[in-house]
Amino acid sequence: MKLKAKRWEIILGVFLVLLTVILYVMHYLIFHDIHHIMIYFLGDLAFLPLEVLLVAIIVHRLLASREKKMKMDKLGVVINTFFSEVGVELLKKLSSFCNNSELVKNSLLKVSDSTRKDFLTLIKKIKQQDYSFNSQRGDIENLKDFLIKKRDFLLMLLENPMILEHDQFTNLLWSIMHLEEEVFYRKDLKNLYKKDYEHLSGDIKRVYTLLIQEYIIYLMNLKNKYPYLFSLATRINPFNPQAKVEIS
Repeated sequence: MKLKAKRWEIILGVFLVLLTVILYVMHYLIFHDIHHIMIYFLGDLAFLPLEVLLVAIIVHRLLASREKKMKMDKLGVVINTFFSEVGVELLKKLSSFCNNSELVKNSLLKVSDSTRKDFLTLIKKIKQQDYSFNSQRGDIENLKDFLIKKRDFLLMLLENPMILEHDQFTNLLWSIMHLEEEVFYRKDLKNLYKKDYEHLSGDIKRVYTLLIQEYIIYLMNLKNKYPYLFSLATRINPFNPQAKVEIS
C-alpha cells in the first residue's frame, strides 16, 4: 500500500515538473522573451524558501496542533467514560484494601477548591506516598465480581487507537486487566497461601497508585474545560463519605 502511494507521488511530481517546462516553452514560443521568463522565474525561486517556511513549518504546525487538540478532546471523552463506568467505583473498592488510605483521603476531601497549581502539587505528593495494602483487608470477592463484570468494557477501551497515545492511561488499563486475571483464575480467594495474598496486595497497590494519579489529572482537566462535569465529579467524590449527588 505504501509502495503504491509513493509511486503515485512520484508520477504526480514528474507530471507537474513537465507541465511547468511545457508552459515555459509555450510562453517563449508565443512571446520570444527569455529575459521576461528569467525575471519571473528567479523572482518565484527567491520566494520559494519563504513559501516553504510558511507552508511546511508554520501551517503544518498549526494543523498538527489543531489535530492534537481534537485528539485530546476525544481522549478526554474516553477517560470520562472510564471513570463514570469503572474508575470511581474501583477507587472506592481498592481503598478498602489500603492500610493508610487517610494519606489520600485527607488530600482529596476539598478538591473542589483546588487550582491547577494545587492539582499538580497533589500529583507530586501522591507519587511520593508509600501506600501499604493488604488483600485480606477488604472484600476481594466483591472486587473480583466487579472486575469480571467490567472486563468487556476494559477490553473495548484497550482496542481504542487513541488510548495507545496515552502511555500512562494504557499502563493503568493493563494493570487493571492483570488484576482481573489474577483474581479470576483463583477460584477460592478466601483460602489462599500467604504468598498469594502478598502477590495480590502488590497488584492492588499497582492499580491504585496509577488510578489515583489519573483520577487527579482527570479532575484537573474537568475543572479547566468542563466545570459542570467537575461539579458532578466532586459531588460523587469516592474519598468523601458524606458526598451526595443531590445539591442541598
